[in-house]
Amino acid sequence: MGPTPHIAVIGGGSTGAGIARDLAMRGLDVTLVEQGNLTHGTTGRMHGLLHSGGRYAVSDQASATECIEENRVLRDIASHCVEMTGGLFVKRPEDSEEYFQKKLNGCEECGIPAEVVSGEEARAMEPHLAKDIDKAISVPDGAIDPFRLVVANAASAQEHGARIETHSKVTDLIVESGEVVGIEVEHDSGPGKRVHGTEGGTEEIRADYVVNATGAWAGRIGDMAGLDIEVRPSKGVMTIMNIRQVDTVINRCRPKGDADIVVPHETTAILGTTDEEVEDPEDYPEEQWEVDMMIDTLSELIPMLDEARTIRSFWGVRPLYEPPDVGSDDPTDITRDFFLLDHDERDDLPGMTSIVGGKFTTYRMMGEQIADHVCGKFGIDADCRTADEPLPGSEDFSVLRDYMDEFGLRSPIGRRSVERLGSRADDVLKTDGPNPTVCECEGVTRAEIQDAIEGSGSDLNAVRIRTRASMGNCQGGFCSHRMASELHSEYDESVVREAWDELLQERWKGQRHALWGEQLSQAALNYALHATTQNRDQDPADGDPVDFSAFDSGRGQTGGSVDSADVAADGGTDGY
Repeated sequence: MGPTPHIAVIGGGSTGAGIARDLAMRGLDVTLVEQGNLTHGTTGRMHGLLHSGGRYAVSDQASATECIEENRVLRDIASHCVEMTGGLFVKRPEDSEEYFQKKLNGCEECGIPAEVVSGEEARAMEPHLAKDIDKAISVPDGAIDPFRLVVANAASAQEHGARIETHSKVTDLIVESGEVVGIEVEHDSGPGKRVHGTEGGTEEIRADYVVNATGAWAGRIGDMAGLDIEVRPSKGVMTIMNIRQVDTVINRCRPKGDADIVVPHETTAILGTTDEEVEDPEDYPEEQWEVDMMIDTLSELIPMLDEARTIRSFWGVRPLYEPPDVGSDDPTDITRDFFLLDHDERDDLPGMTSIVGGKFTTYRMMGEQIADHVCGKFGIDADCRTADEPLPGSEDFSVLRDYMDEFGLRSPIGRRSVERLGSRADDVLKTDGPNPTVCECEGVTRAEIQDAIEGSGSDLNAVRIRTRASMGNCQGGFCSHRMASELHSEYDESVVREAWDELLQERWKGQRHALWGEQLSQAALNYALHATTQNRDQDPADGDPVDFSAFDSGRGQTGGSVDSADVAADGGTDGY
């Protein structure tokens, strides 16, 4: 056998991380590059639904069948990332009985366990459902943490020898003699941004094969080699509520449309979504009417949403793909299946394959097919093991242990920590030093923060993704400075302040369509804490007063860490 092939994987979302893990487990040499943090793109901007397949049981049965198969796999290999909430497809009086029966029959045809429950039974499960709900179909939907899952895949890939490079943007494909032979990457030179490889600058990464797993950005990578990859990005807006109004995934039982799902996720509920085709995956922030429409429409299912507190909104872009010979004017008609594009066979350009389309729930299956394809290119006979070997954290996972005595933690905090860490709880939480709670909203302790810093460097947004710290009701108001203080022993003051600034900006950007009522008061309080009390709103030599009246109209204070330009900036930040 010849030398081990080196594979460059572009994209650090669920698909890219899944591909990197699969290839590394088969013994190949893998480098994964991601332009931001892991989950920077579509994966970090999803509603957290672990599909049963029920949503596609009428319109796209092939995708529905894939979903229920992978739903079962992920429950086994990623137990510390999954909460099996169950799901209900609920029917209101005005909804079609014919479609209700089609949904039920479609679930049966796709092998999705489904049971009809009466309106009374549905309300017994979820007391806040509307009184006029006729009936519902129960399916095995769940909630899944995309951040935790992708980090676990990347960690597993690293354990098997892969190199993971975040904050590393691909600026060009290297094409020689009509073949892709590598990628050119611009590494972020920010302090602490990268914990592997060479700090900063441009690097040529030579590879025997390149996999383009950039989702909605796949066309941009293709353009670098003159390839036409017909991705049709579809924007979906989501809104996060302050508590879990329901503990079960609630779907509206009607044909696909806007504002038809509520997903309980950790301490919150996520309302979704819209479906609008866009040209640029980065240049279409949500608008106020979309958030209002979602709350108004879903209040027909859960009336208490009408008066609930909204803490932030965000949007993501689905990487829909339609083969050139199909053609559709409506993005909602495009299949949610995935496609493997071998650019040698398709475009006479050897050395690269793109994978487009698909869904988060089927990421592992997509990774398996790409890994099979790449191994076939090099004549490598190695079985896929990703459906059987648990991800780091899920090897021996139980949330039923009482950690109060063992770790000196209040029981609810200990339980939340164990839910996030899974089988890694012993290694992370057993510490000789004090282990206070850093983020009260999400129950994140110092030990978890320090563990995340070891894996992420000084990037506090990466720490947030790994732990959920700052993702609760206060949106970092009461904990971001504590998170920053945990950097002090390893990093200079300038690095800590830069990391703190970036975390505050990221938390702020998603709140601009939620600035009314209690959330407006929370934003003003956060501003007072961080901008005024800590003098982060202006230069010490600048005597201009803080304009708190800006909050009356939902505008941000100009200058410093909370900036009016940032309030108007892209709302497509990491979702939760």
